[in-house]
Amino acid sequence: VQLQASGGGLVQAGGSLRLSCAASGRTFSSYNMGWFRQVPGKEREFVAAIGWSGDRTDYADSVKGRFTISRDNAKNTVYLQMNSLKPDDTAVYSCAAGGGSPWSEARARRDYYYDYWGQGTQVTVSS
Repeated sequence: VQLQASGGGLVQAGGSLRLSCAASGRTFSSYNMGWFRQVPGKEREFVAAIGWSGDRTDYADSVKGRFTISRDNAKNTVYLQMNSLKPDDTAVYSCAAGGGSPWSEARARRDYYYDYWGQGTQVTVSS
């Protein structure tokens, strides 16, 4: 599976962005998908994850209520809708496929359970 993330950019605090992650390959719908973010000098941080069928989701406490993860298996795409953005959300956001099976929040939150990674997309939130 090859992943291509897009949709990052510069936005003012309180604004919104929607990230997309397009996947190649016919097995996309069999993978749990996750979004992670990283700031230079810090460890990669879990943001959100969604099960292969879309019926299960999980969010980091820092984004719960502001971000929404979704997927369209017909389009081989996973989305991250980010609302009420804060300067602390500034990071490079990456999507990943894998997350372990069966679904487990513990596994979905750990980057080492993901098998495939896309390149990151920069999100910058100005104050």
